[in-house]
Amino acid sequence: MRAETCILDNMQVIALSHLRWDFVYQRPQHLLSRFAKRGRVFFWEEPIFDSDSPRLDLSKREDGLTVCVPHLPAGTAEEDSFRMQRELLDGLLASEDFREYAAWYYTPMAMNFSRHLDPAVTVYDCMDELSAFRGAPPGLRHAEAELFQRADLVFTGGQSLYEAKRNQHRNAHPFPSSIDTEHFKQARVQQAEPADQQAIPHPRIGFAGVIDERLDIQLLGDVAKLRPDWHLVMLGPVVKISDNDLPKAPNIHYLGSKNYKDLPAYMSGWDIGMLPFARNESTRYISPTKTPEYLAAGLPVVSTSITDVVRPYGELGLVSIADDPEAFVKACDTLLPLKHDTERLVQADKFLATNSWDITWGKMNDLLHRHMRRSADASVAQAS
Repeated sequence: MRAETCILDNMQVIALSHLRWDFVYQRPQHLLSRFAKRGRVFFWEEPIFDSDSPRLDLSKREDGLTVCVPHLPAGTAEEDSFRMQRELLDGLLASEDFREYAAWYYTPMAMNFSRHLDPAVTVYDCMDELSAFRGAPPGLRHAEAELFQRADLVFTGGQSLYEAKRNQHRNAHPFPSSIDTEHFKQARVQQAEPADQQAIPHPRIGFAGVIDERLDIQLLGDVAKLRPDWHLVMLGPVVKISDNDLPKAPNIHYLGSKNYKDLPAYMSGWDIGMLPFARNESTRYISPTKTPEYLAAGLPVVSTSITDVVRPYGELGLVSIADDPEAFVKACDTLLPLKHDTERLVQADKFLATNSWDITWGKMNDLLHRHMRRSADASVAQAS
């Protein structure tokens, strides 16, 4: 019988991710940093092909979290890369004396080098429909089907993704994007203006997030043309699309990636937060983290009709929904005077009170407890 306390009270977790820890601070960082306060978490990233021979670089972070980066020889074939990662992973688990541990998956592709593991519990935190993203590996759907077979628990990054996945696993649970409210509430008090934003005139309509194929760049450009007196502030890295594809105008300002801790300082200088997402396969199931973050920052919000924004934010009147440029501009016109509207802020705070990362982590932890109790009881019954 496996001891429940080994997993939950002094947790060892190996998290296998398609995202890099230092890329953008988002769902994996929020959740796993909370687990790391109770035990050791090893965050396994995708390999970098830049080494003469396979090696694993370990980088310790706050609390009990270690980032693990495989470095493999350039030109390594896919099957060889899986073999090398398996050997590196086995070496890590042996050297760190992993006995009772949890395997926490963000990428199904990691099944190709980890299916031999025997964790006490396996979790698939399915934060996105990765198969719909540009550049998705061809074996992703097959690997996900295998992961669904092996996982004890499946969490989804939003309600619509849960509805798409729930029939594939008996123990699936929706956990939409949550919020570190106190962090973003700093933006409600005027912060020192970041140097690269100081000279940008008002009104400012801001976006913070990854700038990729999910963004409606045509809408962005059209809004800038319709209202040349407005200034669109874009924070975040440009990924999987060319800089040349982005709309360029004197009133569109691409300020690049920003540290998570600095986001409230930028948002405090905005008049509206926007979510100008395209409506395509890559956005069909997204649950943008920025929705509650903008609201916590005190910003009025306008978004395209992303399902997990419409439900519940649009239906509750917390976010204005607009898809074409004219409607988007009209919504912004209506919202511009409302940044400091007390009734709007009270309504947002009431909703956000039930939606923190601490609450989400606590609910996930409770589900882990229940699973471990059931597993322990089943082992006792089988032995008797």
